[in-house]
Amino acid sequence: MLSLLLVPAMIIEIYSDTICPWCFIGMRRFARARAMRPDIPFEIKWRTFQLNPWMPVEGMGRQEYLTAKFGSSDAGRVYDNIRRVGQGEGIDFAFDQIDRMPNTVESHRLVRWAGREDPTYGETAVVEALFDAHFLDARDLGAADVLADIAGEAGFEYTAAKAYLESDEDREDIRAEDATARQMGIQGVPCFIVDGSYAVSGAQEPEYFMPLFDLAGSAAPE
Repeated sequence: MLSLLLVPAMIIEIYSDTICPWCFIGMRRFARARAMRPDIPFEIKWRTFQLNPWMPVEGMGRQEYLTAKFGSSDAGRVYDNIRRVGQGEGIDFAFDQIDRMPNTVESHRLVRWAGREDPTYGETAVVEALFDAHFLDARDLGAADVLADIAGEAGFEYTAAKAYLESDEDREDIRAEDATARQMGIQGVPCFIVDGSYAVSGAQEPEYFMPLFDLAGSAAPE
């Protein structure tokens, strides 16, 4: 009789924000990295990081946001570069269509809720749906109705998502997780923590992950 060798899942914690274009790019590149290593089972956990923790609860107009974020510098050149990189990953960023920038606490709450509803795929499904909604369709991630619609489009029950978003559940925990990320020294996202020991910062190309996967795998207990 052949004995089965059970390979423990490699835990990847991804610190990200739902309005971070580099996080969208990083998610696509990491998906390609995973596909390059089908021998490794992965467990993905999405963690909260807010690019703009100072953002008012109601959000603000995008032009006002760009002025607050970049001052007199040419934000257009920054986003033109991101747009070019995104096209290489099949992402057609619609920056010019975005009218408002949201506070992202509520969208992070939705990700956490989805993870409880579907522990295996829920978080990733909602994160991808949120990226699509914000960057491709210019939808307002600060609006509860919009977020509940996005949950429904990701395969969850609209009514349950809406009820959760109208509650206060997890709101303080989300803010605390963001604060913890900063205490850990995370200053920008995406940031990938592999098995709690190794970090990859930024939207790196898939090949960048390969040595790290091997290193983490060799250190895993048999």
